[in-house]
Amino acid sequence: MIDVVAQMGPAFLGSRLKRLGERMQAGAASVLTDAGVPLQPGHMTAMAALRTGPKTVGQLAEASGTSQPGMTRTVGHLKKLGLATDEACADQRSRMIALTERGQSMALRIATEVWPRVGAAAEEILARVEGDFLHHLAIIEDALAEASIAERAARTGPQTLTLREYTPALAREFHDINREWIESMFAMEKADREILEHPQERIVDPGGDIIFVEAAGLGIVGTCALLKTGPGAFELTKMGVRECARGLKAGEFLLAGMIDRARELGAQKLYLLTNSKCAPAIHLYEKLGFEHDRGILDAYAARYERCDVAMLYKGA
Repeated sequence: MIDVVAQMGPAFLGSRLKRLGERMQAGAASVLTDAGVPLQPGHMTAMAALRTGPKTVGQLAEASGTSQPGMTRTVGHLKKLGLATDEACADQRSRMIALTERGQSMALRIATEVWPRVGAAAEEILARVEGDFLHHLAIIEDALAEASIAERAARTGPQTLTLREYTPALAREFHDINREWIESMFAMEKADREILEHPQERIVDPGGDIIFVEAAGLGIVGTCALLKTGPGAFELTKMGVRECARGLKAGEFLLAGMIDRARELGAQKLYLLTNSKCAPAIHLYEKLGFEHDRGILDAYAARYERCDVAMLYKGA
């Protein structure tokens, strides 16, 4: 199945972080259960804050970055379990929440038996990440405090598309985007794997090229390659656009950019191989100047079992 949340890039950052948080909290909940603690991960910020002394609900909400109604529910649960209680406050308009003796014992147990284990597990995961992930997370939180997603979206212009050059860091994008569309309609062939797994050696080094299309807010959404097959001859190949980019005309933008790139590389013959099942793509190729060509089919189609259509660029 396609991971839509990951595929949508920055536009689904909130959903991806939420999913990540839910997975981590599910693991933390299991650790709490194993330790015999009748609480959920969502209660931990209140327990941590109350260990330092009594707090108002507002102070607890501010310390945890949650809403007051949400913190009120958490405090109610702690009281129901006998872990927290109201405490007299000089300001009659406020009420202080404090841990009971049982709550203090439970907080100590959590601090010694749960948090170290969960923290060690998280550190093991973070060790795979280059740089200080928590520092970057703090930067994101500070940026949201300055201006929300809604505020930033309100000042963002219309959807824009840009071309990106190939770098080794984008080899995975080239592989995944093409594998996605190929496996959704056909089966990966040997010729596919040779190119997708070795783009530098099979495409770039022999004199071809790979470019990408990036959509603002979505990241890389499509890619296309030029495979040099002879003096002045290039095959336009491995063109794919993610489903999340439908309606943005990313494919047309990418194809036009690759045709221009072929001219820059001195292409005298630009052709492509495809399958009749790819009707929308064939229509796009026709729109931008490709014509069906039997000679190209006879000369090159044997590379792929699925190929039954060949087209030659004649100019728009």
